[in-house]
Amino acid sequence: MHIFIELLFSTLLKLHTDQDKGDGNLKYILTGDGAGSLFVIDENTGDIHAAKKLDREEKSLYVLRAKAIDRKTGRQVEPESEFIIKIHDINDNEPKFTKDLYTASVPEMSGVGTSVIQVTATDADDANYGNSAKVVYSILQGQPYFSVDPESGIIKTALPDMSRENREQYQVVIQAKDMGGQMGGLSGTTTVNITLTDVNNNPPRFPQSMYQFHSPESVPLGTHLGRIKANDPDLGENAEMEYSIAEGEGADMFDVITDKDTQEGIITVKQNLDFESKMLYTLKVDASNTHPDPRFLHLGPFKDTAVVKISVEDIDEPPVFSKIFYLIEVDEDVKEGSIIGQVTAYDPDAMNNLIKYSVDRHTDMDWIFSIHSENGSIFTLKPLDRESTPWHNITITATEINNSKQSSHIPVFIRILDINDHAPEFAMYYETFVCENAKPGQLIQTVSVMDKDDPPRGHKFFFEPVPDFPLNPNFTIVDNKDNTAGIMTRKNGYSRNKMSTYLLPILIFDNDYPIQSSTGTLTIRVCACDNQGNMQSCNAEALVLSAGLSTGALIAILLCVIILLVLVVLFAALKRQRKKEPLIISKDDVRDNIVTYNDEGGGEEDTQAFDIGTLRNPEAREDSKLRRDVMPETIFQIRRTVPLWENIDVQDFIHRRLKENDSDPTAPPYDSLATYAYEGNDSIADSLSSLESLTADCNQDYDYLSDWGPRFKKLADMYGGDDSDRD
Repeated sequence: MHIFIELLFSTLLKLHTDQDKGDGNLKYILTGDGAGSLFVIDENTGDIHAAKKLDREEKSLYVLRAKAIDRKTGRQVEPESEFIIKIHDINDNEPKFTKDLYTASVPEMSGVGTSVIQVTATDADDANYGNSAKVVYSILQGQPYFSVDPESGIIKTALPDMSRENREQYQVVIQAKDMGGQMGGLSGTTTVNITLTDVNNNPPRFPQSMYQFHSPESVPLGTHLGRIKANDPDLGENAEMEYSIAEGEGADMFDVITDKDTQEGIITVKQNLDFESKMLYTLKVDASNTHPDPRFLHLGPFKDTAVVKISVEDIDEPPVFSKIFYLIEVDEDVKEGSIIGQVTAYDPDAMNNLIKYSVDRHTDMDWIFSIHSENGSIFTLKPLDRESTPWHNITITATEINNSKQSSHIPVFIRILDINDHAPEFAMYYETFVCENAKPGQLIQTVSVMDKDDPPRGHKFFFEPVPDFPLNPNFTIVDNKDNTAGIMTRKNGYSRNKMSTYLLPILIFDNDYPIQSSTGTLTIRVCACDNQGNMQSCNAEALVLSAGLSTGALIAILLCVIILLVLVVLFAALKRQRKKEPLIISKDDVRDNIVTYNDEGGGEEDTQAFDIGTLRNPEAREDSKLRRDVMPETIFQIRRTVPLWENIDVQDFIHRRLKENDSDPTAPPYDSLATYAYEGNDSIADSLSSLESLTADCNQDYDYLSDWGPRFKKLADMYGGDDSDRD
C-alpha cells in the first residue's frame, strides 16, 4: 500500500488495521526516512507525528514504511505498508547575493546606460510554488548616478559625463526582494563599490604664463638652465606630455627636453651664447599630451603655451682664435728669422682688450720658433731640417694684457717642405770581388743608393764615371735606369800578383733642383775562383791602386810610402839611442837634483825630481804612470813633415808611436830641465864643488861637456865658454 501525505500539521496521519480491536494486543512500528527522529508513531493508536520542524529546502520527500504486529506472538498481522510524505514549501527564505561586496569600475565621461556590473541574488524557496522565489532588484543607495535593472540586476550609469576629477569613488546598495517585490516579501542587500577610471579628457595647463631664467654666456652646451611644468589632472599615460620650443626666436639657441619621471620640461643650451651678440631671448614653449583621446578632441587643443625669457649675463671671456688649428708649410732652407706664418685672435668681450701672443715652450723646448707678441707673426730662430724633424707641433697662447688669467691655446702644425740639400750615397758598404779568370762584360756587383731627401716626384739617380779620372780600362759602370748600377768587367782576366785591389770611384747624382752629387768609391778585390766562378781565396794584402788613377795621385801615394819608411828608420834609431849606457858612470850611480840659485843669499828651491829608481833602471816601465815634463828653457825647432792625409794608415802609425813615447815614463827627458845637486863619486867630470872651486880651477877646460849630449847642455853653457864669458 502506498500513501501520499502532504505535511500540513504536526499530526501527519493515523494508521489503523482491521485486526485492531482496541484491546491493545497490536503494536504499530514505523521505519524509513526520518523514522524515529523526524517522524514518530504512537505504537498503540498508530498516529504519526512530526518530531521536529521540517525544512523543504533540506529535504522535500520522505519514504516511510509501517506495519502492525501482535504483541504476544510478534507476528505481523498484515503486510507492510509504504507511504510517501511530501513537504509543501512556504516563503521562509530571503534572497541572497553571491557576494556581500562587489567592486566595479567604469570610465569617466561614460554615457547614460553604460553597463557597470551585474549582481545576482538567489532564493532557496520553491520557484514552482507561488512567488516565494521570484526576486526583484532595486537600488537603495547610489542615485542619481546609477540605476539597476529590476530583473537582471545589471547596474548602469544614470548620469552623463561623470568626471573622475570631481569624484572618483561611489558606493551603491542594491536590494533583492522575493514575492515579486510585493508587500510581505523577504529581501536581501549587497554593496557595490564603483570607481570611475581615468580618460584623457583634460589638456595640460601651465600654472603661470611666463618663466624667467638667467645664464652666463660661457655655459657649456647642454647646460640645464631651469625647469617648467604644465599640470594635467589625468593619470598615467593620459597625463604624459612632451615639451617643444615653437618656431621663432631662440629656437636655434635653446632646446627643451622632457623629464619622463616628473613630466617637467628642462630648458638647455643648444648653441654658444654671446652677451655681445644678444642679451635676451624670448621663447615660446608648448606642452602637449602624447596620447590624446580622439573622443574628446572636440573639447579643444590638448596643449598649452608658456613664454620663457632667458637673460644672458656677461663674463670676461678668453681670447678667441680665428681657426681651431693652423697648418703652416715652410721650406727647410728658410733663413733664420724668416716669418713663416701668422695666427690671429680677438677678445670677444665688449671692451676688446689687447692681446699678446707667446709660444708654449713645453711644445718647443729647443727654441726653434718664436712669435711676435703683438701681431702673431711666427718666425724661425734656428735652421730647419726636414730629414731630422719633418713636422713641428707647437702651441701658441693668446693672453689678455689686462688679465693674464684669460688665455687661449691653439695648436700650430708646421710642415717642413723638402729641399734637395742631400747628395745621394751608397745605400750600404759593398765588398766586391772579381775572379782572376773573369771574362769581359761579366757583372760583378749591383749597387744602389739612398737619398735623405724626399722629392715629390720620387727619386731618380744617375751613375757615371768620375770625370777627373781617365777612362777605366778594368771596369765599366752601367746605369740600369732603375736607381741601380751594375759594375762590369772590361778585360779578360785579372792577376792578384800585379794588382790585388782596385778602387773604382763612381759619380752619383739626382735629378732634383738643385742637382746634388757625390762620389762613392767601390773597393774591388781580386780573388782566385774555380771554373764555375766560385770564390776560393783572396789576397788579404791590398795594393790600393785605383784603376785609372792620375799621375799626381800615384806620386802622392809613393811619397807617403817613402815618408813612412823614413819614420820607421828614425824610430828604430831612437830606440837604439835609448838603450845606450849613460855617459856618466860612477860606482855609486848617484843621481840627484841640481838646484838653481837666483840670488846669493837664497836657499835651495826644490823642484820636482825624477824618479831615482827609474833613472837607475831605464828599462823599467810603468804603463799606467805618465811622465810630467817641465817646459825647457831652450825650445828646439823640430823639423815638421808634410801631413800624410793621403794615407790614413800612415797617420795612425805616427800618432800611435807619438802617444807611446809621450806615455813612456822612462824615456830620456830631452824636453825637460834636470838639475843636479850632487853628482856622486868617481865622475869622469870630477866633483861639482862650491863656487870657490870656480876661482881655484879657473884655468880648467870644460869644453868636453858639450860632447855629453843634451842632458849636460846647461853645464856646458855654464863652464864650456871662454874666460871672458865667465868673467
